[in-house]
Amino acid sequence: MAIPQIREDEPMLGLGLMALALAMFTSIDTSAKWLILSGLPVMQVVFARYAGHFLTSALVFVPREGLGAFRSNAPKLQLLRAGLLLASTVFNFAALKYLPITITTAIYFSSPIIITILSVIFLSERIGGRRLAAILVGFAGVMVVVQPWGAAFHLAMFFSLGGLLCASSYFVLTRRLAGVENNSTSQLWAAGIATITLAPFGLAVWVWPQTGLDWLFLVMIGVFGATGHGVAVAAHRFADASSLAPMTYIQVIYATTSGYFIFGNLPTWATALGTAIIIASGIYIWQRERELMLQRRRVETAALT
Repeated sequence: MAIPQIREDEPMLGLGLMALALAMFTSIDTSAKWLILSGLPVMQVVFARYAGHFLTSALVFVPREGLGAFRSNAPKLQLLRAGLLLASTVFNFAALKYLPITITTAIYFSSPIIITILSVIFLSERIGGRRLAAILVGFAGVMVVVQPWGAAFHLAMFFSLGGLLCASSYFVLTRRLAGVENNSTSQLWAAGIATITLAPFGLAVWVWPQTGLDWLFLVMIGVFGATGHGVAVAAHRFADASSLAPMTYIQVIYATTSGYFIFGNLPTWATALGTAIIIASGIYIWQRERELMLQRRRVETAALT
């Protein structure tokens, strides 16, 4: 088993990696919605997402690290983390069958607030008033974009809420395991447990894709999953969960772009205004983290002289 990579204080790198991971997560949702609207059962799509994730991770990590990549230093936490990720995906894909991607994304955007609270309680992370204010401003921008108050209530929104709670807890555990587990172990456990659990259900309802695009999305959904979660794990090695959480707001830009080019949902003036608010909030958080990093390094340098 390879020695776990230690945590590092590189918040700027962590923020950049998280932005890339969120682009992959949006690609997962886009692929899922396409496949479900094409007539594939939800459980088949969820199974394909994790089976592809597991195969991709195995092809990347096992030749390099051997079977030791499967050995965990914290198996109980890995089981819990894998279960939370699986539950969040099932809830989210079920919601996507009935709700527009912008609505499910809007509900998911409550996660920075929940992650911040959980990080303070369980990880003893500290947040300042300005970062909290920036989080709330970014959330307001998201609400301007998606305007969920204009959507008719649907019971499927409870699926999104369940996914929100599970996903938030998953990211807090990801930070908890940073420096304890290798990226390879976290990826193989999360995807492998989900694949084994879902195989009987996904294969029982299997429907063969009918078009080339259906096949493309069915294959790529797992690649997007492996890439996105691998990069997210790396991001949590470089920055606190509460610092990375506000980056989630960038996903509204990705979701809006996907909705326009893939599903033909035209953006509105609210999209432009809300996106500007989100970008301003993100720039502030980025700049604030940069200032804090420079302050810490000045203090460390002064202590050595």
